[in-house]
Amino acid sequence: MPKLKTLEDLKKLREEAQKDIKVRLETGTKITVGMGTCGIAAGARETMHAILEELKKREIEAHVTTVGCIGMCVKEPLVDIEQAGKPRITYGNVKPDMVPRLIEEHLIKGNVVEEWVVGRLPTTS
Repeated sequence: MPKLKTLEDLKKLREEAQKDIKVRLETGTKITVGMGTCGIAAGARETMHAILEELKKREIEAHVTTVGCIGMCVKEPLVDIEQAGKPRITYGNVKPDMVPRLIEEHLIKGNVVEEWVVGRLPTTS
């Protein structure tokens, strides 16, 4: 991150951050990674980095966020994918090498990777 030397630099950085957040929130796709200590110990940090890199590589806009322990420690790293109008899908044991297929199948082709699913919640709207 560059050093901020003036108030104008800070304002410019704030505007860029707000624009980035707005784009992420308006995409309709939210990816949540469980980052409790159990998740981190199982490799959730590496999984999240792989997700961010894959989204960037494919130029896919999505809101990526973290939460604490999701509650199924034995299935960590856990990744939730929510898309507007579709059920919330929780994938378990998601390792970085699984991320390209997950993004390809779920976000691009719209197919749930059934063999990795550990939970499913219906849409709330």
